[in-house]
Amino acid sequence: MATPGEKLAESLEILRNLQKDQNIVAIKTTEISRTHRERLIKNGFLKEVSKGWYIATNPYEGTGDSTSWYTSYWQFCSRYLADKYGNNYSISPDQSLLIHSGNTTVPKQLIVSALDGSNKSIPLLYGTSLLEMKSPLPYKDSIVEIDGIRMLSLQSALIYCSAAMFERNAVDVRAAMALITDASEILGPLLEGSHTVIAGRLAGAFRNIGQDRIADTILKTMKAADYKVREVDPFNSKSSVALTFRDRSPYVNRIKLMWDGWRDVVIKHFPQEPGLPENKEEYLRAVEEIYLTDAYHSLSIERYVVSIELIEKVRTGDWDIQGNDVDRNHRNAMAARGYWLATQVVKKSLNKILQGHNAGKTADDDHTDWYQELFAPSVTAGILKPSDLAGYRTNQVYISNSLHVPLNRDAVRDAMPTLFELLANETNAGVRAVLGHFIFVYIHPYMDGNGRMARFLMNVMLASGGFPWTVIPVEQRDGYMAALESASVGGNIEPFAQFLSKLVDESLKGKPAAKI
Repeated sequence: MATPGEKLAESLEILRNLQKDQNIVAIKTTEISRTHRERLIKNGFLKEVSKGWYIATNPYEGTGDSTSWYTSYWQFCSRYLADKYGNNYSISPDQSLLIHSGNTTVPKQLIVSALDGSNKSIPLLYGTSLLEMKSPLPYKDSIVEIDGIRMLSLQSALIYCSAAMFERNAVDVRAAMALITDASEILGPLLEGSHTVIAGRLAGAFRNIGQDRIADTILKTMKAADYKVREVDPFNSKSSVALTFRDRSPYVNRIKLMWDGWRDVVIKHFPQEPGLPENKEEYLRAVEEIYLTDAYHSLSIERYVVSIELIEKVRTGDWDIQGNDVDRNHRNAMAARGYWLATQVVKKSLNKILQGHNAGKTADDDHTDWYQELFAPSVTAGILKPSDLAGYRTNQVYISNSLHVPLNRDAVRDAMPTLFELLANETNAGVRAVLGHFIFVYIHPYMDGNGRMARFLMNVMLASGGFPWTVIPVEQRDGYMAALESASVGGNIEPFAQFLSKLVDESLKGKPAAKI
């Protein structure tokens, strides 16, 4: 008779085959027997999303942990909607435009138009839902499929999106509009649909982002077709960002727009720069003195269980990867050792900046060294492959419990040079520290270590203004994560700017919040 373990293993093998052989994320009731389904649910490997539909989950996730759902969301919706409606559906114009702009944040409610829509809201997990609207899809010829989700083409999304998008999601709309390089891409649908009001809105919007030629062509062509069009700028404000129009990627412009729109908010809250210290050796000694506190809190934020004794053992050299099996295989020891090694090379970068080197360029030149030292012990111990130190990630990554979906792997290579260019050209150290940290984790360029790297970057940028090395206390982790989420999902940088500004201000007063 099979043991409980053997029975669970049999069920897991069936689940594995569904995921691997058929590349299935969303699992239907009919695809797995009731016995196996109930066994997997009981042991935390399967969770019901909606009646008759399930996703695989991590049994070690705690109550309320939404990570498995958020990482499965778009793939689940793709299969669920295709199974229910075939090709006769499309997500809303507003949501289509967000995706074209590079914004794949998990929405609280995804609006879907379908020929056989039920006109009701379908509740999903963690407060998300699908609103299925019955619609004849008058713009069916303009539907495209991206990552299995049917949506309006970029051109149609710009035409049919709500006017409120230009005010509520200005960064997204501007980033999407910058992908249009010629008026001919959008004039056909405008003329065919006699969209005079929308033509005036788009002409004003294109002029707002510096595309006067497209704006003028829209107006002239509509007039030649005997349509009366009144140009209206739908945005709340002008943008001073010099957008890039040659690339068919929205990410570079998105980051530039975020930086430009948020820098004044950071400056409003951040303390005044002390200026580079006259005694550079004293500044570096202060960084050395705060190392134990910094390592403990930065590693603890990432859920490593790290004691002060372990950190001290690593720092003093009483850590033996060759002769001590515990040290070699201890995940927390690997993290502590890597953090110490990384800090040593970060201090070299600090020294350059204190000597007057450009902070953004220094970080650009040196951040690969920080990362390699951070994970070198795990490679030496055989926990990671040497190729894991090669550079930016080559797979998609997700953030635990976050609605934000980091940039895809190809976009990372466009976005990171843009971040360092912005850091190099920024004149305010507070802006470099706050936005440098945020945009680094927004991009999430590595499979692991992004939080630690972002905090190194933050402190390197703080040093460029003479601010003291500042530690984010693990006790304030929830507030820290909530502030990052507010910026990445809600487009509001103010909570994060206030959060870091307060910590820096306390450090300036000699009363740092983090203690050990």
